[in-house]
Amino acid sequence: MTAPNQVKLKPGDTIGILGGGQLGRMLAMAAARLGLRCQVFSPDPDSPAFDVVANATCAEYADVEALELFANDVDVITYEFENVPSASAMILAARRPVLPGREILETTQDRLVEKDFVKRLGIGTAAYADVSSAAALRAAIGKIGLPAVIKTRRFGYDGKGQAIIREGDDPDQVWQDLGTKSAILEAFIPFEREISVIAARSADGQVECFDVTENEHSDHILKISRVPAAIPDALAAQARDVAQRIANALNYVGVLAVEMFVVPEDGGLKLLVNEVAPRVHNSGHWTLDGASISQFEQHIRAIAGWPLGKPVRHGAVTMTNLIGDEINSYQQWLTVPGVTVHLYGKGAPRPGRKMGHVTQVHTQAHVAKVAAPPKPA
Repeated sequence: MTAPNQVKLKPGDTIGILGGGQLGRMLAMAAARLGLRCQVFSPDPDSPAFDVVANATCAEYADVEALELFANDVDVITYEFENVPSASAMILAARRPVLPGREILETTQDRLVEKDFVKRLGIGTAAYADVSSAAALRAAIGKIGLPAVIKTRRFGYDGKGQAIIREGDDPDQVWQDLGTKSAILEAFIPFEREISVIAARSADGQVECFDVTENEHSDHILKISRVPAAIPDALAAQARDVAQRIANALNYVGVLAVEMFVVPEDGGLKLLVNEVAPRVHNSGHWTLDGASISQFEQHIRAIAGWPLGKPVRHGAVTMTNLIGDEINSYQQWLTVPGVTVHLYGKGAPRPGRKMGHVTQVHTQAHVAKVAAPPKPA
């Protein structure tokens, strides 16, 4: 296998993408602009990323023959979501470079392993405890207190696989409802705001961070991102440093997102890491229109062995997700001056399904003029 630091693609080479959602779609579009081809592997025949590539493989991740044929057709492999089965990644890594590395998946797929990793770096997180039974949950509550958040250790996103436990709740019932054998209990954090840092790291150790993003969620799903985050410059620098330390400690190649809480403490503010996502991230979508280089192009450059760009933000930026039936407002958004509309080419909208997003870049002279969502016609 070619070592990660030996990957050096040239225009016309092919990148394999595991996962066919909107992130894979936007990665493939960024690669095409740089003259690179992509082939997408996804078990879903309706994958929106299939629409923007010439070649695709529709097969289950456990299909060894399909994985081997896919690997033979590409020069390097990446992924758009972190729940790629480790066995699949192992099969592929024996044939082609997989970036970010398979060992990174093993760290970030498990919330407990990830928290332990961040803690070893001396970076703050919420208090947490391993939970493997109802009895262990009661013991963890005694240690951490309530309210607290219980999460499955694996396969959770957009609020799935987690629940808030409050005084008076029955731990036995909570454990039964969660339906897992392995979980993590985290202290509930009364944060001031949620932020994230999108960072790119090349194989030679160069790290470039985008400006800190402030995020608002609705029903556990990201709704609005604003850049720059309304935090002091010193705290923003600290947040970027945290992301860089994590990327370097992972020996990361590609783009990752580090989600953090801003928490009041002793008259000041501190940061606690909530989650690390080893991929391009929803809170970085603003970079498509709001910066000199997007998170998607940075990722492609990193895994191709090309120099990273120096991100330059064009102004204050607002990104709004179109979730479920909100996609039906796309024509109204098209009439808003300065707004760029991105539709993901998915099928019928469902509650909680991300169907697209819109971005508005505000020049420094008009920062306060933020567009409101259009009213239905």
